[in-house]
Amino acid sequence: MTYSDYRKAFKQLKSKPVKMQKYIKHNAPKQRKHGRSTKKCRRCGRPGGYIRKYGLGLCRTCFRETAISLGFKKYS
Repeated sequence: MTYSDYRKAFKQLKSKPVKMQKYIKHNAPKQRKHGRSTKKCRRCGRPGGYIRKYGLGLCRTCFRETAISLGFKKYS
């Protein structure tokens, strides 16, 4: 189901609050406990290229932008 379809459903259920709550309860994405989707960048929210070493919690692009201010040096 695409974004527009959900929007249409919400528009129809706006006048029926009980059915709206039931719809949201059963169609919400489930919480992930492990895997790629649980580890996201603290700065931008990107799930790919995640660096967890030293407790950084940043994606590679955000790390490149903030590395000097964090105290890392580039050796090349």
